[in-house]
Amino acid sequence: MTDNHPAILPFEDRHRDGVTALWRAVFGYPADYNEPGFVIDAKVARDRLFWVAEAGGEESGLVVGTIMAGYDGHRGWIYSLAVHPDQRGRRLGTRLLDRALAELKALGCVKVNLQILESNETVRRFYEANGFTVEPRLSMGRRLD
Repeated sequence: MTDNHPAILPFEDRHRDGVTALWRAVFGYPADYNEPGFVIDAKVARDRLFWVAEAGGEESGLVVGTIMAGYDGHRGWIYSLAVHPDQRGRRLGTRLLDRALAELKALGCVKVNLQILESNETVRRFYEANGFTVEPRLSMGRRLD
């Protein structure tokens, strides 16, 4: 992959296979509730805060990055930020993050949260370099299925 400036576009269904392949390569997704097809379907049914980075110019379909955002009217969330390993170190992750943050701000969002694995120092450094700080919170979860 040689495209230094992939286009950042709203997700379209034509990106589905590329997003699925990227997420499997970057995240692995061992948990069934994170199965890419399920995540994509749930997201596009709810809202359109979902972008892809497409290398080779628009309409090529070569997905090299993704980001999703959520907004409940009070807080925003960032998740599923993925960059293909061949595209890392070129600020694509920052460009994707900036796009999502700008869209959240335009919706009136004033605070954004995200969660990462505590052991993932590389991702922590990325977010810290982009203005995020560790907050003293306890993350809890519960499956509903």
